[in-house]
Amino acid sequence: MSEKTESTERMTEEKIGEITEHFRGLLREQYKRAEALKRGTAARKEGGNIRIGFIDGDGIGPVIMREARRVLRELLKDEAGRVEMTDIEGLTIENRLRQGVSVPAETLEQIRTCDVLLKGPTETPKGGTMESANVTLRRELDLFSNVRPVRVKEKGIDWTFFRENTEGEYALGSSGAEIPGVLAVDFKVTTDEGTRRIARAALDFAAANGKTNVCIVTKANILKKTDGKFSAICHEVAKEYPGISADDYYIDIMCANLLNEEIRDRFQVFVLPNLYGDIITDEAAQIQGGVGTAGSANIGSRYAMFEAVHGSAPRLIAEGLGEYASPESILRAAAMLLSHIGYGQKSAALTAALDRAAEQVVCDGTRKGRRASEFGDAVLAALSEK
Repeated sequence: MSEKTESTERMTEEKIGEITEHFRGLLREQYKRAEALKRGTAARKEGGNIRIGFIDGDGIGPVIMREARRVLRELLKDEAGRVEMTDIEGLTIENRLRQGVSVPAETLEQIRTCDVLLKGPTETPKGGTMESANVTLRRELDLFSNVRPVRVKEKGIDWTFFRENTEGEYALGSSGAEIPGVLAVDFKVTTDEGTRRIARAALDFAAANGKTNVCIVTKANILKKTDGKFSAICHEVAKEYPGISADDYYIDIMCANLLNEEIRDRFQVFVLPNLYGDIITDEAAQIQGGVGTAGSANIGSRYAMFEAVHGSAPRLIAEGLGEYASPESILRAAAMLLSHIGYGQKSAALTAALDRAAEQVVCDGTRKGRRASEFGDAVLAALSEK
């Protein structure tokens, strides 16, 4: 064996040793988290004022959030004694890069003073180790349930997706390991209690809304430990819900099934691990009319965050088209927020107004389309007609 080969093997073994220690630390960290989940999480605040925090985000975020503020302030103008609204600063890509953190400490402190958040899209730097602001917020606020409804009445589509929001590939997505020039490894995490609570959230929703079927979507035939555990625990929880069937599907065939017009109207509620839920809900939103038409809820035991499904659209900003972005998605999220804090009628009124506005005003991100402000005006006009 040559001296160069021996040196390379020695360096490789040293690197493997480093990675092993790194992985050991991650396992300890995730074990502590799993044990903490067994002890339960902070309960939602009961009584008192509701504090809504507005986060503009990046790119088109300030444009669409401007319209969301207008609409929510109109809808809640008579609730000053019960609902407080506040702007949260500091969650911009410039500030995050300057501080080198995904969510600055002072911003997180402001966020924790709120009960619910309406958040514009935030940009995630490509490369490096800074994780997504959304991933950080979901973890720090324990927003374990990502709920995304998709409705296309004329096609018989009425789907609700429950995506586990704090585990899977995203839990350690910034903590992988690499032997340079040879291989890279990332990690996936599935805990018993984390799976149990997302399964219960999906099944509770199904029971409360007259649904009779929940689809458990994994790749358990390949990822036998993590996805196998997810499927098994979902079935275990489902036994507590008589009258609701729980069926297994693999993520690849379910993506195809959503496009199959002969069977897709049979599906009702879905429960999925983190990555699969992220992907398939964008596909479902596209079937509804595009990611710009869908809202998203991130719900935990104490806090909740509502946001648009789409990203910050830096291309629109770069081309001077920010004002032509559609605020429909963030306004759909605002309707979900209203329902969550107990204003069901206002939520229904906003949803109806959005349906009408979407027929009248099309914001397609080009100068041939309409401006975000025009869409907001149409929503407010529809609300005033009620």
